[in-house]
Amino acid sequence: MLDATLIKECADPSLKPAIVEQFVAAAGSPDPLAISVKSGGRLILVPKAATADAALAIVRQYVGKAVVRVGLTQFPADVGVKNAADLQLDLVDSCENLRKGTSMFAKVLRIVAKWYGNPESEDVFPQIFEDAVYAWKTGEFEGVSVF
Repeated sequence: MLDATLIKECADPSLKPAIVEQFVAAAGSPDPLAISVKSGGRLILVPKAATADAALAIVRQYVGKAVVRVGLTQFPADVGVKNAADLQLDLVDSCENLRKGTSMFAKVLRIVAKWYGNPESEDVFPQIFEDAVYAWKTGEFEGVSVF
């Protein structure tokens, strides 16, 4: 369960707090230092980071060689980064990770909703949300990159 203050201060304001909580529960991690690394569709076990610096070192080790997700939102570590040395500690900062992750998830949600024809009905939202979470996890929706 995310802290309400953290959501209020850090999450993308276009997303309702309940959506932010749902998103982190479905696609993220309760641990701001959580790192997942996948290569060739397989999960690579990495040591649990005890500090932000240790987490960043692990991320730098794998970025460019594998799909690396980090923090509360399991943000794709390589987005907007050309070189592993450019990675910053804000990736594992709870507030910054939530800010970046929810902002990008809001974009993914808009892409998916647009594909559905931007329906007004709340009945369709669970399907749109589910597809958006899947797109977040895979990095693609309908064969097109979402990042």
